[in-house]
Amino acid sequence: MKNKDLAKLLLRIGVGVIFIIAGWSKLSGIEGVQGFFGNIGIPLPGVMAWVVALVEFVGGIMVLVGYKVEIPGILLAFTMLVAILTVKMGGDNGFSGMRLELMLLLTSLALSMMGTGKYSLDDMLGSSGGDKSDAAPI
Repeated sequence: MKNKDLAKLLLRIGVGVIFIIAGWSKLSGIEGVQGFFGNIGIPLPGVMAWVVALVEFVGGIMVLVGYKVEIPGILLAFTMLVAILTVKMGGDNGFSGMRLELMLLLTSLALSMMGTGKYSLDDMLGSSGGDKSDAAPI
């Protein structure tokens, strides 16, 4: 695939921007997030609101710039899984109510597995976040 690095960049831009905005929204209204988490039964809602907000905001920045995407990719996917299981699944909207979260979960996982590509901070720094498809088999 001749444009795989550009494709990875486009995925990183989409996922990164969405999570940066969502994380900033949570950080800007953390008290509301804490209350919401408490209402839906998430343990330690005061702590977990900060954890989720920071994972989304900082993780979104890491994905956007292409730095060590394996770590935030897994964490962001996990936050989407929790969102689907606690809020979206079984809601009034059925599948249509969780389409975005499912797509973000899968795309975050895919980026975590693929690496960041040529247009990334990892590539500029010469770190290992580049193209996973060229790696030696285990």
